[in-house]
Amino acid sequence: MPADRIPIARFSAITRISQRALRYYDRKEILVPEARDPFTGYRYYTSSQMELGVKIKAICSLGFSLEDLKTYLQAEACGDWDIVDSLMEGRLSAVRLEMLRLKRIEALLKEERTELIGMALTEPAVKDVPALRVISRRELGILSPTIEKLIGELCSFVDLPASKRNQLKVIGPVIAIYHEDCAKGNENERERGDERVSVEAEAISDWSEKEVSIEVALPIAGKVEGEGSGIEVKSLPAARMLSMIHKGSYPTLHKSYQSVFKYMAGAGLEVAGPIRELYLNDPCKTAEVELLTEIQIPYRKERLL
Repeated sequence: MPADRIPIARFSAITRISQRALRYYDRKEILVPEARDPFTGYRYYTSSQMELGVKIKAICSLGFSLEDLKTYLQAEACGDWDIVDSLMEGRLSAVRLEMLRLKRIEALLKEERTELIGMALTEPAVKDVPALRVISRRELGILSPTIEKLIGELCSFVDLPASKRNQLKVIGPVIAIYHEDCAKGNENERERGDERVSVEAEAISDWSEKEVSIEVALPIAGKVEGEGSGIEVKSLPAARMLSMIHKGSYPTLHKSYQSVFKYMAGAGLEVAGPIRELYLNDPCKTAEVELLTEIQIPYRKERLL
């Protein structure tokens, strides 16, 4: 056998790519053996292909899909570094989202049992919320990272020289508004007594893992100059809300949602518009167990089915 003719078993051991994966990469024309025995069909690689094999192994270990792997290799071969950089940035964003998800899970696991089952400070109460002049930004995205991103963009806008010159000030807590019909689902749930709350409660819980339409708003005073980049000045309408104060980490908010939806079901109420969350203290300066969040839900009497 020629010295530069490496059987698949040896090539697999050198590159740490399984033989099964090598056969798959061959079929997908990602890593094709330089030679194939016409009688036995055995695959043979060359030493010059080792570097490519090791690179493929490294790229796959970063979690790239097969399609992205092919695009990466093609772009690199053509010297299209913009595509390479774009793929790397996209994967980095996905990793960061996964890290945030795991941090939320870690926070839940660290909560003591008593804190998990008794988060609310108050019972749901009716509250007349006045109209609010705000600057806001709306985007489709995953819950926590999107809220953090939009808060950062709004705060940056407030810190602009033009905003300071116009004495633009934030005069209230950050508000997150969920433009998502949390009451969508199986209408038959409404006929099961206390279980009727499961549609809304499960939908709220699912928001942490899927893309939803989120708006973040800052109540303001002063003149606004230079709207742009999706930031707008608007008035949030006055509304009668069902209000509840939640104490504890953000990953445990669903516990209070379950409580307020159970209350609504018992009172014959249903959601009548976008749900708001008001963050009453700063998570950068407050321990998670001391965080206060006000849930505001517009409501109406439930329609008869």
